[in-house]
Amino acid sequence: MTRKNIFGKTLIELKEIVQELNLKTFNASQIAEWIYKKRVYSFDEMTNLSKETRDKLNEKYEILIKMPVKVSLSEDSTKKYLFQASANKYIESAYIPDNDRHTLCVSSQVGCKMGCVFCATGKMGFQGQLSTAEIINQIVAIPESEMLTNIVYMGMGEPLDNLSNVLKSLQIMCSDWGFVWSARRITVSTIGIIPAMKTFIENTQCHLAVSLHSPFESERAELMPVQSRYSLKDVVAVIKNYDFGRQRRVSFEYIVFEGLNDSSKHISGLASLLNGMRCRINLIRFHEIPGSKWKSPDEDKMKWFNTQLNKKGITTTIRASRGQDIEAACGLLATNDYRGGIS
Repeated sequence: MTRKNIFGKTLIELKEIVQELNLKTFNASQIAEWIYKKRVYSFDEMTNLSKETRDKLNEKYEILIKMPVKVSLSEDSTKKYLFQASANKYIESAYIPDNDRHTLCVSSQVGCKMGCVFCATGKMGFQGQLSTAEIINQIVAIPESEMLTNIVYMGMGEPLDNLSNVLKSLQIMCSDWGFVWSARRITVSTIGIIPAMKTFIENTQCHLAVSLHSPFESERAELMPVQSRYSLKDVVAVIKNYDFGRQRRVSFEYIVFEGLNDSSKHISGLASLLNGMRCRINLIRFHEIPGSKWKSPDEDKMKWFNTQLNKKGITTTIRASRGQDIEAACGLLATNDYRGGIS
């Protein structure tokens, strides 16, 4: 009989499992502590469980951690990890060290449905949802796991298109029975799926990052097909309706394309769109992908655009490009024949 993976289960789900096995309810909390706090992945090592309890668990369940199948190291010390998600399906995660800050960029889907024209993952198409276990696995299975200070859900896929599993993974990360991470160390990115975004805002305290890329609806629609369903104006209006407090952050990701979205007109448009909102803009250089008609702006243009937005009163920073030589930078994660094979 094939055993089911118990890793990635929430406390509620663990309670359902122990109930099904006719075990004590408190065994669920014990199992959660062993897996998530002590990072013990064998029932036989859970010494405060009786042998009978361990035998029952071993009969039907296992604690499965998938190790990376490949590691790529950038000249800037960024690492890209390749994980197998299912038969012939793979995902990538990017580990980004920066002095005392150690960030892991995790994936939430195999491929992506959203079809953003500037994104290598989008070129793959959608190939499947990651389970909660597969999301959390990326965090625990790398050598730098214990060093991590920040998690960003900005890898492959649209996190809020896999809402249930993403929310469960955040619950495991932030709960007292889980990894006990501060929600302020986690950022979830979205292109702006409004119903799921509302659920995320109302049910977590994690930071929100929204893919923006143009303040103009028609221009954004050329880059992001989702614009036709969830307009930028509506996305921003929803965010403005919530009180994020002083500690929770809302940011807008803005990939800069030479000659497309880097003019004075765009600066004024952004200032008008985000007027009155406490937020920041992260400027990201476009990282060219095969078949793209766009180019990345030069350094002077990036600095000018950044300066002008700050003058408008919008806190703006330029995000450093990391791991570009190993195709780990923003928009470059992809794992299928689109790029000529497993990267």
